[in-house]
Amino acid sequence: MCIDDTPGDEHGIGRRALLVTGAAGALTLTTMSFASAADGERSTKTLKGTLPPGAPDYVYLPVDVPAGVREIRVSYTYEKATGLPAGTQNNALDIGVFDERGTELGGKGFRGWSGGARTEFFIRADDATPGYIPGPVRPGTWNIALGPYTVAPEGLPYEVTVTLTHGASGETPRPTYPPERARGRGRAWYRGDCHIHSWYSDGRRTPQEIGELARAAGLDFINTSDHNTHAAHAHWSDVAGDDLLVLTGEEITTRNGHVVALGTDPGTFVDWRYRARDNRWAKYAQQVRRAGGLVVPAHPHATCIGCGWKFGFGEADAVEVWNGPYTPDDEVSLADWDNTLVAYARSKGRTGWVPAMGNSDAHRDPDRIGGPQTVVLADDLTREAIQAGIKAGHSYVAESSSVELTFTATGGKGKVAGIGDRLPVAPDTPITITLKAETPTDCTLHLVTDQGTLFTSAPGAPTATWTTTASYAAYVRAEIRHTPTTQGLPGPLAAFTNPIFLGSNA
Repeated sequence: MCIDDTPGDEHGIGRRALLVTGAAGALTLTTMSFASAADGERSTKTLKGTLPPGAPDYVYLPVDVPAGVREIRVSYTYEKATGLPAGTQNNALDIGVFDERGTELGGKGFRGWSGGARTEFFIRADDATPGYIPGPVRPGTWNIALGPYTVAPEGLPYEVTVTLTHGASGETPRPTYPPERARGRGRAWYRGDCHIHSWYSDGRRTPQEIGELARAAGLDFINTSDHNTHAAHAHWSDVAGDDLLVLTGEEITTRNGHVVALGTDPGTFVDWRYRARDNRWAKYAQQVRRAGGLVVPAHPHATCIGCGWKFGFGEADAVEVWNGPYTPDDEVSLADWDNTLVAYARSKGRTGWVPAMGNSDAHRDPDRIGGPQTVVLADDLTREAIQAGIKAGHSYVAESSSVELTFTATGGKGKVAGIGDRLPVAPDTPITITLKAETPTDCTLHLVTDQGTLFTSAPGAPTATWTTTASYAAYVRAEIRHTPTTQGLPGPLAAFTNPIFLGSNA
């Protein structure tokens, strides 16, 4: 496949053929070459072209960088189509860069990604645009990565300008990372928000602003999750403190769904340039775990392009069932997740189950940090303990810190099980389910089993008590819901819990 670029600028970037490369069918432009120059001089070249409908996911513009370059600066523009029929996607073009070490999947060449959040970026040894990694601009072939997210029927006209500043490099600062523990309360319930975006991707808040909002929301821990970059990791150490644990991660944003890498080792980058059909996801899920992180598919039923999760849940450590303000796609995610619990119960525990969690996915005002938040029972306020609590399902999700609950199952000579646990009793042993909740006064308490919702309280009731057996209910979980806003539909969630499994086989 070949595409001719339109004529370029005075530096002679003219008609360039796009060449198909790689298993993923990426396109590579003909190389943009620069010559050496005296210290302090700048060299600029511009490339114009048009990407057709059906363009591959990534287009690479190779840039030959000579020795003695202090800074590389890239800007780009693209045109939106006009007069499109309703429902037709318009043009959207993302951007990032790989250095002389190459564009190999999972390789070491990644130097930054801003998606569609920025129209220009720079990299030099001592600094870089948020989302990009500072370091020397070494000689060799760099690659500007263009990501045609959507292409209108008329095609996507674009223009990329690269400017090199010649001269000696500065010194690259040594990164400092947030500590892996904060001052906890021993074994206790800790509140966190593990899906937050800063200005290091497409968010508009600084790490410092996010830290202030997290503390105001009553959070004990957060996880950084900027899109397709680890550039923010070195900028959170001043935000963390005895009262706030900051975990580092990434939102791995593929074309077939997004996944939060939760609590990876600082400095970990996980590649995102693959689709479900490429059969590469398991490799990168394993990379997340090798780096000490959890794999959490995000907003699996979101309706935005590329947001719905297509990779399955075999590699998931938890799943983000509630994302931001409660909306119909969250209701679908909750129902879908509940179906997996039913399948687990019917298999008598032979298959695994995936705990649920909720996060804000906050980007900017008025997005609310900690809305919702995952409340985790952990041995201490440390990375390892919080992750263990999430993976075990010892957690519930609440709309804010004003919602608190306790949820237990008791039976079989005083045996007690809590959220995420199992109560191993005989099938016909009476089991008492107890839910206590501090919630808004319009809320009702619901108990949900593999047979559906079997108990609903009166509005404003602070407690619910229900008796069942393991032969009648394989599991039970709690939902706290506001008054319905649409007749015939359930009210928005104020909170929900992971299940308690009942019986010896569940």
